[in-house]
Amino acid sequence: MSKRKAPSDSTNPNHDFCEFLIELADYEKNVSRNIHKYNAYRKAASALAKYTTRIKSGEEARKLDGIGDKISKKIDEFLNTGKLKKLDNIRSDEGAVAIKDLTRVSGIGPAKAKELYDLGITNIDILVKNQDKLNHHQRLGLKYLSDFEQKIPRNEIIEVEKIIKKILSNLDSKYKITICGSYRRGKAFSGDIDTLISHPTFMSKDLKKKNNMLQVVVDILKTNNLITETMSLGDTKFMVIGFTF
Repeated sequence: MSKRKAPSDSTNPNHDFCEFLIELADYEKNVSRNIHKYNAYRKAASALAKYTTRIKSGEEARKLDGIGDKISKKIDEFLNTGKLKKLDNIRSDEGAVAIKDLTRVSGIGPAKAKELYDLGITNIDILVKNQDKLNHHQRLGLKYLSDFEQKIPRNEIIEVEKIIKKILSNLDSKYKITICGSYRRGKAFSGDIDTLISHPTFMSKDLKKKNNMLQVVVDILKTNNLITETMSLGDTKFMVIGFTF
């Protein structure tokens, strides 16, 4: 099921550091297109998110894996001033603000967001009035934007897993269903539900492409009202929108 945006954990003692690092990471990914810096900021945010006490200085932060001199200086700047000059500049840049807003939509990456911005589409409200510029996936991403930005509690995913297993076992008891991603890693919330469906009869991609196994699975889940929209459907992979509870 389609991905939802993951809010940061406000109970973490270093929540504010994580917030500004993730915002910087998103800027590097979506606007500067600097994946090296994006990964560095994300790694630093992850390290701080796992640290259970409040960081009191950049020097202390440097002891954590993934935090070097440049990021530690940003932590000191934030501790001393309550803000970051670089973030202030980013937030006042019209193009950066527009691209950040547009890439909230599932299916709209940095390149598409820049294309839309160049056409004068600078925010979600304007995008709603120009849906002819979007493909099927992107239109659905826009339609369900507010839903996708909410995380899915673990207990809801457990219920969805039970329902899928029941439906497919009635179809064929040999189907095996495994929920993957953050759920499998034990997280309390997930951005989406990554589901691996397997069957002993179909053990290779070539065999799967020669039959309609996936189409049958999608159709029966639709019939049982678990799927409401199909974003994409191939021979071995599909992305759908469905109800949780």
